[in-house]
Amino acid sequence: MLNTNLLKSLTQPVVGAALLTAVNVAVPFASLAQGQPAPPTAQIPNTQTQLDTNYLLGGGDRIRVNVFEVPEYTGEYQIPPGGAINLPLIGSVPVLGLTTEQAADEIARRYARFLKRPLISVNLLSPRPINVFVAGEVTRPGAYTLNLSGGAGDNPGVQYPTVLAALTTAQGVTLAADVTQVQLRRKFGRASEQVVTLNLKELIQTGMLSQDITLRDGDTIVVPTANTFNVAESRNIFAANFAASQTTPRTVTIIGEVNRPGSYLVTPGSLNEQQGGAAPNSGTATPTGLPNVTRVIQLAGGITAQADIRNLKLRRLTRSGSEQAIDINLWQLLQSGDANQDIIVQDGDTIVVPTATEINPAEATQLATTTLSPARIQVGVVGEVKRPGLTDIQPNSSLNQAILAAGGFNDARASDDAVDLIRLNPNGSVTKRVVKVDFSAGINEQTNPILRNNDVIVVSRSGGAKVGDTTGLVAGPLGVIFSILRVFGL
Repeated sequence: MLNTNLLKSLTQPVVGAALLTAVNVAVPFASLAQGQPAPPTAQIPNTQTQLDTNYLLGGGDRIRVNVFEVPEYTGEYQIPPGGAINLPLIGSVPVLGLTTEQAADEIARRYARFLKRPLISVNLLSPRPINVFVAGEVTRPGAYTLNLSGGAGDNPGVQYPTVLAALTTAQGVTLAADVTQVQLRRKFGRASEQVVTLNLKELIQTGMLSQDITLRDGDTIVVPTANTFNVAESRNIFAANFAASQTTPRTVTIIGEVNRPGSYLVTPGSLNEQQGGAAPNSGTATPTGLPNVTRVIQLAGGITAQADIRNLKLRRLTRSGSEQAIDINLWQLLQSGDANQDIIVQDGDTIVVPTATEINPAEATQLATTTLSPARIQVGVVGEVKRPGLTDIQPNSSLNQAILAAGGFNDARASDDAVDLIRLNPNGSVTKRVVKVDFSAGINEQTNPILRNNDVIVVSRSGGAKVGDTTGLVAGPLGVIFSILRVFGL
């Protein structure tokens, strides 16, 4: 750009007339060489201050210094990391952190010692890549170098990266982010900083591109953690183009009342694609394909009969080091179709499925037909039944139903007043209890308890003798029935 001495010269009648042609040529050329559109003058909504959009020179920029009427001093220069260029006659001139206008003024001031009314312009031919820092609730916080797109120099189509480009390069915002309070921090001068607050929610809802500010070298973007979790906004963030990739696998831990607690790699898509087979309870509603809580439950083999689906808890670590605790009521999802309860998970989440303090038989039967439960569970029914061995039953089935599924008591030999129930607990321990059988009773913990996967029912011989003959016992996935019987001396 032309230095301010040129404007002073135009006030002199003779000199101004002589330089009019040069000015008319130089100014459009400078504008094209910058390759930058004029900064918008509209106010940015929800900002603390108007952002300084002036371009500041730095190491890596390629510039052209025009010394009018002394063409031999005109030349192109690559600004070194130190920020000083070496010019004819005046030597080293620091331009780091200056605008092109300020640089032109500084060069003119130094040439004034040797030239009368020096007329200088500085044009940006090829801007350097943009170095920014992205912090807070993004998948990969850190420093990034963002390349410019389009042309440079004589081609004015240079496009600078924007805030959204930086967030995408950092692999997107997390689901714990507060996208209404994104901060853009920009240094100007040598000791000052501007902070602008951007509301990317408005960008999603209204398409207001004023929220997507063009970046400059040295900018810092900070995505804060949301103070409260909003399920609907979380789903909107998940669908946004500046969020973490929807197809990226995420590791989620699930503990508590599921059949296979542990960590699982969760990916979107049909459950068939993940498990290589049919989805649990494929006759009911099919999975949505989103990486949500119900998908994790299905990967973990479904809930157990003791699960309290009204009080699930999702624990999510944030970039600030705090933890978001999110309450989930899957019963509300089943009853009213409230999809907001089926929260989308992200990498590092932990889901806790608590134990119910009381089992409602009617609800247990209803849960057994949903995709939250496995399609079938296996129990062992051994001893004096007509078809001893491993038996497939519906989840949340009672002890009576398992005995009937095994063909019922062997009338000639069975002791049908009481059976032994042996249970493998999640912590590896084994418990044994005597259950007094009452086929006329409904589901209850005393005479007709709900069974869990891998339970073993032992029907003794008549006369109270314990089972000694386990002939016909079928080995299967339990693989432990013989050992259990030996442990208890059965």
